[in-house]
Amino acid sequence: MHVELSDVSKGRRGIALPHMSLSYGNRVARLAVAETEQRPTVLGLIAAGRMTPDTGTVRIDGVADRGALRRRVALVDAPDVSDPAPNVTVWGIVAEELMFAGHPASPRAVKQWLLTHDAAGLSRLPIADVAPADRLRLLMELAILRPGVEGLVVVSPDRHGGHPERWWQIAVGFADRGTSVLVIAGAASGAVLADVAPRAELGPHDVESISEAIPGSELADPPALEDPAPTSFDDAEEDHS
Repeated sequence: MHVELSDVSKGRRGIALPHMSLSYGNRVARLAVAETEQRPTVLGLIAAGRMTPDTGTVRIDGVADRGALRRRVALVDAPDVSDPAPNVTVWGIVAEELMFAGHPASPRAVKQWLLTHDAAGLSRLPIADVAPADRLRLLMELAILRPGVEGLVVVSPDRHGGHPERWWQIAVGFADRGTSVLVIAGAASGAVLADVAPRAELGPHDVESISEAIPGSELADPPALEDPAPTSFDDAEEDHS
């Protein structure tokens, strides 16, 4: 599976997301940098086929097929879109995701899944109280249960804290198991991972619109905009993965 975003942007004058091009897939973990509160989520929605860009194209295996992209790529922990409510317990999240994936979701099945994934001790915790690395691993494991899912787009794992190398190792582990992973994080995490995390392939628009966030890197930080406007996620389709 190979996904390519070509000259995509969102919002008036690219306020929600400036023009950028990147690609991910081929059972490799890639890192993309996006700054501001909303841009990582907007980029994740577009990269996973949940939002249509205002400019540019998104192709999966060379074809502009948003339906195929939605079926084959799960959106993980995107703020206000696919992140679980903070007070829901791990048990409840696992039960719901097993059901959505078409697996048995009885108490016995949930208990067995938690035991299998070394998460039984987390079962009664609200997801907000789960350590960042454990949270990410849990949500990624649940996302790949969906039939036909070949890729994961993980949005802003750094917002939960923890060292970036820890969650990056988790992403690499999933790629080693055969899942394509795109992680979208902020510039600070990108700087920490500059020597270990391969970047999503970037086009010239990225260099122009993301400037100097990571010294010596091809990645950059979006310039300040004069009249930022809030992004509406009205055209994003809700995703529980």
